[in-house]
Amino acid sequence: MQIPKVLLVNDDPASMYALESLLLDDADQHVYELISAGSGKEALRHVLRHEFAVILMDVSMPGMDGFETAEAIHSHPRSAGTPIIFITAHYADELNRLKAYQKGAADYLFTPVIPQILQAKVAVFVEMAKKNIQLRIKTEELARLNQDLRVQRLQDLERINAELEQEIKERKLAETRAHELSTRDALTNLLNRRALIQQLEHAVATSDRSGVGFALLFLDLDKFKPINDNYGHEAGDELLRQVAARLTAAVRVADIVARLGGDEFVVLIEGKSASANAARVGRKIEMACALPFDIGSHRVKTAASIGIALYPQDGANAQALMKNADTAMYHAKQNGATPVQFFHEELNVRERERERWTLELRKALAAGQLELRYEPQVDLNTGRVIAAEALLYWRHPAHGLMEAAQFLPFVQERALLDRIDAWVIAQCCSQASLWQSLSGQSAQPLCIWLNLATPQLHADLLQVLLPAMRKHGLAPGSIGIELSEKLLLHANEALAQMLTQMQSTGVRLALDDFGSARSSLAACKRWQLNTLKVDRSFVHGIGNDEGGTDLVAAVIHLARALSMRVVALGVETRQQLEVLQELGCHTCQGALFYPPLPAAGLLEQTSVADLNISSNEDISHE
Repeated sequence: MQIPKVLLVNDDPASMYALESLLLDDADQHVYELISAGSGKEALRHVLRHEFAVILMDVSMPGMDGFETAEAIHSHPRSAGTPIIFITAHYADELNRLKAYQKGAADYLFTPVIPQILQAKVAVFVEMAKKNIQLRIKTEELARLNQDLRVQRLQDLERINAELEQEIKERKLAETRAHELSTRDALTNLLNRRALIQQLEHAVATSDRSGVGFALLFLDLDKFKPINDNYGHEAGDELLRQVAARLTAAVRVADIVARLGGDEFVVLIEGKSASANAARVGRKIEMACALPFDIGSHRVKTAASIGIALYPQDGANAQALMKNADTAMYHAKQNGATPVQFFHEELNVRERERERWTLELRKALAAGQLELRYEPQVDLNTGRVIAAEALLYWRHPAHGLMEAAQFLPFVQERALLDRIDAWVIAQCCSQASLWQSLSGQSAQPLCIWLNLATPQLHADLLQVLLPAMRKHGLAPGSIGIELSEKLLLHANEALAQMLTQMQSTGVRLALDDFGSARSSLAACKRWQLNTLKVDRSFVHGIGNDEGGTDLVAAVIHLARALSMRVVALGVETRQQLEVLQELGCHTCQGALFYPPLPAAGLLEQTSVADLNISSNEDISHE
């Protein structure tokens, strides 16, 4: 009967002799056949000729080391499942051990090898090989007798095959479970410390290549020890499991959650805007952990202290980043009023400022402190006001009247920005309806251009804008949306469908502040926008010695070639107006004509006589 083979690979004669001496007794008794190889290449030659129950492989070998040899062995279909036990003298080298398991190692031993352990491990794989050989022999015998066997024999064969499949399935499940035990925390099933360090090092390498940083959140539970002491360790374990579930629910699928041990957890957040995302996730986790936990018959309350460190500014490597996130967490624990702390204080100041503005703006919206003013747009051919840009203002109790640019950049809460956009849309549609009714059905509707508070367009916008337009019965062209260049540069298919739907329902689209993002007119051609608004910095450059007039002329010429109307922003002087007229600009807005006006003021200006924009008299309106 065929006996299993064991391959011993080691380039050191002394080590080879020592290992052979531990295995020769069973080999002499024909339990298995022992084959030796002095190098990785020699081992590969043996693998091509024989099938082995197990391979004992030295890690450090000249030429082709153990890891490379293992990878080559497992790349061949016939030997892909051959178990390999690595043997090394480098004790406690976790990285090499992890690398070995990644290369498909079945086990990892350190020298000097304990004889009983080595012999027991080899015996397990030899016994498995013997069973496989016996199963293969039985299968071959059954195949030879297959033609003469009747139904009962066929059923026996199916049973044996099912048992074999079940054994293989159980072996794979055992292997999967062993891998999970090496990378997962047994209590919470989150990643453990070893796996987290590996993920952190990978994130550092990725960040160094891409230039995009990431954030690390270090979390510690408050009053965890008293909960353990008062309710017992089983209650403490259940609390940790529930905290792990809440952490997983509070982050994205792509984010990594790990348990370091005890009541310490870590969240790794990769991608753009790591600082803002980390603060948002930190607050979300803090609020989630502040809710009571039902542990058996007890309702337990705890809280989370969270420290945030950013790569690369807060640490040059994974260990330094972890240490600094831990330091930030310690400061958060000391300062109960701010349970989420960045490692750098200036980020904490900025985050508190952002939270303050968000809270005040939410109250301002409810208290009616927001208002719209409308900056008229004058047609240079007729001198009439044909459109207006709706500008958001906040009548702040302490700071007075504030423009949107003074407070919106501090607000990142999507729900609040959406509420502001809904309010602006409702106000603009109401005013557009009023002006439409006063001007008559035959007149060209005055277009109200509105700027959105949200930095990106979402499908929810259409569900607010289109019903509001239908409610007020607005004519096509009554409402326009101003789009930023940066938004269109990163447009996707979903945005394309939104823009098409807007245009089909009579919403005009303008490219706002053209030139501010240094993009081309390709976006205008691709999206077939109605209007191009020339950035005020370009208009202010008219007449200078740096080619400002030529630049504006080029923009207007290209826009007209794309059948787009051109609006010049920030027109303040007669010289700018005259040049824009000569260049064929369609419309202007700015201090030379009107400042931003309340709704009643705009209504008054649209009903007065045409502006005399061809005379040398002062045409500005106070």
